[in-house]
Amino acid sequence: MSFTLPVTGLVPTVSFSTKAPKQSDALLVPVTQGDTLEVPVTSLVPAGLFEALEAVGATGKHGEITRVLIDDQLVIAFGLGDAEELSDDDVRRAVGVLARSLRGVETAAISCEFGAGAIVEGLLLGGYSYPGFKTSSSEDSAQPAITVVGEKEDKEFFVASEIVAESVNLARDLVNTPANMLYPEVYAEFVQGAVKGTGLKVEVLDEKALEKDGYGGLIAVGKGSARPPRLVHVSWSPRKASKKVALVGKGITFDTGGISLKPPSNMENMISDMGGSAMMLGATLAAARLDIPVRIDTWLSMAENMPSGTATHPGDVITHYGGKTSEIINTDAEGRVVLADALARASEEQPDYLIEASTLTGAQLVALGARTAGVMGTNELRDRVAELARDAGEPAWAMPLPEETAEDLKSPVADVRNSHNSRNAGMLVAGRYIEAFVGEDIEWAHIDIAGPTYNTSAAFGYTPKRGTGFGVRTIVEVLRDFAG
Repeated sequence: MSFTLPVTGLVPTVSFSTKAPKQSDALLVPVTQGDTLEVPVTSLVPAGLFEALEAVGATGKHGEITRVLIDDQLVIAFGLGDAEELSDDDVRRAVGVLARSLRGVETAAISCEFGAGAIVEGLLLGGYSYPGFKTSSSEDSAQPAITVVGEKEDKEFFVASEIVAESVNLARDLVNTPANMLYPEVYAEFVQGAVKGTGLKVEVLDEKALEKDGYGGLIAVGKGSARPPRLVHVSWSPRKASKKVALVGKGITFDTGGISLKPPSNMENMISDMGGSAMMLGATLAAARLDIPVRIDTWLSMAENMPSGTATHPGDVITHYGGKTSEIINTDAEGRVVLADALARASEEQPDYLIEASTLTGAQLVALGARTAGVMGTNELRDRVAELARDAGEPAWAMPLPEETAEDLKSPVADVRNSHNSRNAGMLVAGRYIEAFVGEDIEWAHIDIAGPTYNTSAAFGYTPKRGTGFGVRTIVEVLRDFAG
């Protein structure tokens, strides 16, 4: 059996060349902002461009798009802002805005002077659009073919960045797919098909195997649905692996809250509750394609959280993989329950590092907003993950696990309870629950991506509406860091 996504995002086509094409519909030229407009010397700047841009009032402000015609050649100038404080992410974001402005352009050329990697990621991530299932044709469906012009040494960065961007866009496609089309069984089948030709191996545990082996968290959450849960194990075993890493992702393909039913307003956005698993799958695929020399075991906990006559009740006590018990206080705190099984199983392999990602709490949005992830865990790894995320342009902030939060999870009838029935420190208490299922002496990090994984506002920078693919680039950078 195999499953393919019914709809995938539309993206520009990019290719690399050491020579500018003889003819393009548009030349894409960066401009910067100093005391006045500045036009950097690049391989694609036509004579008279500065004067033409100055005549129409271009400033070089970050995100500014200006179109001018010079000798019948369309030139699209994109503002990078202050050249003295320019980062890779500034370039990436500006090119993302540029990519969305290219409707109606069939072919274009852009130079690499400001970094092949940032240019490629900006084009492929910013140019992404999800067409959905509308029956009428859309003018937005056409995407440009763009030649990235650079030196021979730029080709390596071009290829690597293209791989990473494709993995981000895959995660976006998964998050954007409706829950009636993407549920645990077919999601697991999709993973099996996605890894073909990559060197990755996949093991899928269905509901019978989960029941037999004692994965009580996945069974408890999944039993309210007619669509049973899955645990998917994806492994990457390069010959010269320097470290051993476990990645764990939450894959709740739809979350009603179960018996602790969510309010109906905006519940449709809960198709995004599998964003952590999409993030970890995308990063694992990228790591294999990039041949990162790190042993990776990725565990994806997949379930659908539904209310029914067979659903778990508040007050139930369940036994997780490995024997630890949980008292279920709130069935809408289900993500941590399915993750607990995967965390316990992943810990058996004694990884050097364990990193888990999940759309875990609404409290993350309250604390950090819709664009910044919260990172918890052992101090050194927590801080390093947050730092590398910010370096990649994915905002993240290290958060504490205060001593008193351990008290919040004490239960009179189980080893731990899954919620503390309080508005206080919800993100941190969830992090403390995650900690309870990580093996001793393992460096670990938990990344709460509840806000950043799904953008309900207008597109910005290289981030589209709906699924964002947040976190894939962070994990790739972390794995590269582990590899040294």
